[in-house]
Amino acid sequence: MPSTVEQLSPSRVKITVEVPFGDLKPNMDKAYRDLASQVQIPGFRKGKVPPRILDQRFGRGAILSEALNDAIPDLYNSAVTDNKLNPLAQPEVEVTKLEDGDLVEFTAEVDVRPEFDVPAFNTVTATVDAIEISDEAVEQRLESLRGRFGSMEDVDRPVEDGDHLTIDLVARKDGEVLEDANVSDISYEVGTGRMVDGLDEAVIGLSAGESKTFTSTLVGGPLKDEEAEIEVTVKKVQIQDLPAADDEFAQLASEFDTIEELREDQKKELVQTGRVEQANAARDAVLEALIGQVDAEVPEGVVNSEIEARKEQINNQLAQAGLTLERYLEEADEDDEDAPKDVESFWADTEKRAADALKAQMILDKIADDRELGVEQEELTQFIVRRAQASGVSPDQEVQHMLEHNHVPEYMGEIRRAKVLDLIMSEATVTDSNGEKIELANLQPDGSIADPAELAAKAAAEAAAASESDDSETVEGETVEGEESEEAKA
Repeated sequence: MPSTVEQLSPSRVKITVEVPFGDLKPNMDKAYRDLASQVQIPGFRKGKVPPRILDQRFGRGAILSEALNDAIPDLYNSAVTDNKLNPLAQPEVEVTKLEDGDLVEFTAEVDVRPEFDVPAFNTVTATVDAIEISDEAVEQRLESLRGRFGSMEDVDRPVEDGDHLTIDLVARKDGEVLEDANVSDISYEVGTGRMVDGLDEAVIGLSAGESKTFTSTLVGGPLKDEEAEIEVTVKKVQIQDLPAADDEFAQLASEFDTIEELREDQKKELVQTGRVEQANAARDAVLEALIGQVDAEVPEGVVNSEIEARKEQINNQLAQAGLTLERYLEEADEDDEDAPKDVESFWADTEKRAADALKAQMILDKIADDRELGVEQEELTQFIVRRAQASGVSPDQEVQHMLEHNHVPEYMGEIRRAKVLDLIMSEATVTDSNGEKIELANLQPDGSIADPAELAAKAAAEAAAASESDDSETVEGETVEGEESEEAKA
């Protein structure tokens, strides 16, 4: 099947494919069979209508069209493979010649991965924040642990700062109760300020069973930002009785004998969590640095399609949550200082992220192709298990979803890109904000650093176990062969 490629631009080609009509016979036969099974013509059994009768009844053109629709995807994919192209989008296909019984020609214009050079991995550098664990962070973690072993005790006195309350809130406007702004039996810790403004001041001094009305601005729901009169009723006043941070508590809450050992362990866990966050930041920073060094642009059409898809997804999610983008940004701005502050900057940020993600994918795919990186069955299995855990489903359900929605190529692509990024990380130079070089080679998923000798020993043991398993299977096969041979002689 001859095909030619015309380079329309650095990232777009036109493929012309000529197909001898005889090569379409399987597709023509299928088109006739499918049509014959769907129609009922007097004098013929269903599915047994001869092709000439179908041509007379429905026209030869309809059969040709169906056959071409069936054949072109495979013919296009073969031409892509033969010409070693890397499409980035769906092609625009046009049948340019149709000589019944002789020849078919079609063209396919498609955006492809342009040619570009990738810098040596050891030239890539990036900087991330240093891990800094304050004494306050350690004490907060220890306080949280004490809270898990603490208990609540009712107190018969007016509310004080730090008390734990059970309260009802009723909001009114112009004397009318606002039905969507009332809650009952909610827990609240005085002094946290995590609800409406003025609540802390209103409850101080109240006793269980007493109420007070104050004016504030609603902070959530459909009436967000509305000013209302809010009546708070204190139903229960409690204090949290925490165990003392001493050696006895350390022995109760952990395997350690002293509170200092427990405190050191809490700090160690914070460090390990920090390492995981730092490693994730390092991967992002290294990939961003690599993108900046590669002189290549993703085709505009591919970028625009991705941007539109992201915008549609975001708008659908906002609609389902009953939010406008403006309100979402207001709420996000409270929690994230780096979040876009207005609609225009939000969409600009979305567009940049889409373009960067596509460029990163394009670069990683090229490296994977150049190095002929494949995917082992065990790697795919581990990937599926991780996705299943993240989605809260079983691995079998994830496999079924993958097969039903034809996600195999997508999953394989993600695995290959992750392997490429691991290669880049192994050679790139990453330093923290203190100028210290960060070693990520032996970082484990929990944030601990494995001993290289232990890793080598473990790998050797696994290899030996696999080798013994293979040898056992071979010996078993030889034994069975021998027994069969003796039986044959007998």
